Amino acid sequence: MNKKLGLAVAGALVAFSSAANAGITIPAGDWTVDIGGNVNAFYTNTRFSGDVIGSESTSFGTKNSISTGLLPSALGIGAKTRQNDLDIAFQFTFFTGINAGSVNGSPLASSTGSSQGASTAGGGNSLNIRQAYMTVGDASWGTIKMGRDLGVFGSDAILSDMTLLGVGNGAGGQGSSTLGRIGSGYVYADWIGQFQYQSPNFNGLQFTVAARENLNNLVTTVNAKTQLGFDGKVTYDFAANDVTGRVWLGGLSQKHQDGFDGAYTSKAVEVGAKVAYAGAGLVGYYYDGEGLDGQLGQFTGTGSALGGLQFLNGFKSKDSGGYVQATYAIPGVGTKLGASWGTSKSSYNGSTTENESYIVGAYHPLTKSLNLVAEYTDAELKASNAEENLKAKAKTVSLGAILFF
Repeated sequence: MNKKLGLAVAGALVAFSSAANAGITIPAGDWTVDIGGNVNAFYTNTRFSGDVIGSESTSFGTKNSISTGLLPSALGIGAKTRQNDLDIAFQFTFFTGINAGSVNGSPLASSTGSSQGASTAGGGNSLNIRQAYMTVGDASWGTIKMGRDLGVFGSDAILSDMTLLGVGNGAGGQGSSTLGRIGSGYVYADWIGQFQYQSPNFNGLQFTVAARENLNNLVTTVNAKTQLGFDGKVTYDFAANDVTGRVWLGGLSQKHQDGFDGAYTSKAVEVGAKVAYAGAGLVGYYYDGEGLDGQLGQFTGTGSALGGLQFLNGFKSKDSGGYVQATYAIPGVGTKLGASWGTSKSSYNGSTTENESYIVGAYHPLTKSLNLVAEYTDAELKASNAEENLKAKAKTVSLGAILFF
């Protein structure tokens, strides 16, 4: 698949190199057009138990669902050319879910065990155009990207997540996507309108910076003054003696005119590393910030409180988290086995919420395009303050397949 196709798809292919064959390439005059994408579907069985957490009651018990996984089904259309010593390209990618409850373009819409997550007869779904951008550049001085694409901060964390081919957390709700490790290991990079610059590759060393659209924290009034957000990262890719890998360091900052306590600035840093050798892979990631997140995840029906989304709680909270992951591809068979643990924690004014999960999975390449997937996720949410300590659990078994083209 051509690298100009979706970053999310490309990231999955990096993590699972046997997942897809080449995309469809069409010569068109001075341009080369690339078409590619994926279709996936999963059966999920989620058992909710424990305390009710959040402002909206959750119906605990068992929830069965058929839906897309962390990576929605997608069709990407892009093209590239070389003109006046410049590499020029554009990309549009259309994402959708498969269940009749996929009525909200948000990838994290109402991941809940309540009736709010149920589909109804006559229900439809929606297209979510997550990518619409152009690039111009040259290997000698770098690349400028203008448009809507995956944000810089947190992008390596989600693109390194093994559940990109599966489900992870967040099964049993509406929307075109589950959560993977969003909110229990990293904060969602999201799809952002941005002006981005990526440097040339200096023997594996590269940096990326971006000015991006201001994201509302749901407290800021409509007419409030807004300012651009900024994020960036430095990466180093290495290869030696059959060992390959990447290390990265990133940051994010955005000012908010209003919050529950007035004006504040959200900011965060991240550090990560991944390495692969002879079919084995390891990933380690950590982030720390202020005013970055809130943690309720799939345990609440209030869309404004979903864990792993940037800024939505409106507080200058203390936020941190990370995950570790190990995978191994069985020689000859090709089946990739993986296990990961991750947590995200937010504290504010004496209250703390923590979302922790363990995930194990098996990803088998039935063909070079088609992968069969089986996962088990054990998630636990803890919420505490001076008056109470609450705990809720969600255990999910997911079975399905993902097809790349």
